[in-house]
Amino acid sequence: MSDFGITKTIPAGEGADFVDSLYDGRLKDYEFHMAGSPSKLQVGHWVYTIHEHRVVGRLRITGFTPGAINPKSGRPRTLIHVEAPGERARQAFPRKGHQGTRYYEGEDWPGARQG
Repeated sequence: MSDFGITKTIPAGEGADFVDSLYDGRLKDYEFHMAGSPSKLQVGHWVYTIHEHRVVGRLRITGFTPGAINPKSGRPRTLIHVEAPGERARQAFPRKGHQGTRYYEGEDWPGARQG
């Protein structure tokens, strides 16, 4: 299976406890959102979470719900369903936080497949 996926930044206001809940077993699933439709993503790919400018872990994508509407902008978005708990990085590594979604090859993930 590939290390390919997307990065999503967890807002600082969510706090470390929320981030921990993605990886410690308190949650069984979660949904992220993405503007438009994820043309490159498939079930089995990953959502890498960034908190405080560091990748802290990843969660495997289990499905998509297209056709959702962003309540603030009214624009279409897709809900990305992930399985929790995810894999916490043994040691978080630097990655600049961002708004929205960015595709990511997973090259910095420990044990990532090269090439």
